[in-house]
Amino acid sequence: MPKSTQSQLSHFDESGQARMVDVSAKPATRRTATASAFVELSTAVLAALPANPKGNPLEVARFAGMQAAKRTSDLIPMCHPLPLSLVDVQAEIAAGGVRITATAVTTGPTGVEMEALTAASVAALTVYDMTKALDKGIVIRNIQLESKSGGKSGDYARKSRRA
Repeated sequence: MPKSTQSQLSHFDESGQARMVDVSAKPATRRTATASAFVELSTAVLAALPANPKGNPLEVARFAGMQAAKRTSDLIPMCHPLPLSLVDVQAEIAAGGVRITATAVTTGPTGVEMEALTAASVAALTVYDMTKALDKGIVIRNIQLESKSGGKSGDYARKSRRA
């Protein structure tokens, strides 16, 4: 990796080795992050959601997302285990599929973006798992950070890309 890129990425040391960032000197502040994902489903699959023999896919997806957020540091090697104050996952039917929104909150020395992104991703994968018997063409798209607050880098809100 080029030296200039290494100096901008916090998970690399001076020699280019991956490392966990030391956050021990950072103050504990309230931090929030919201992420989203979209599961593209056919009209037939959307119509069949209420009759799914495995249970309500949207509720199962919500619980899977909450559980995943709590396990983020087990999945992403350089993530710190965080005491989460809140994980809220919503799964709602929208035009052409299911929109997932996940919010994570903590008071700590590092942000919760990865927890929110993990929750949205796993919730979307759960919708796929619970509906794949009806359609193998399901697409998961637009897994993205929508907003974050707190910490040294300040607040962020995704700008709408619509004209």
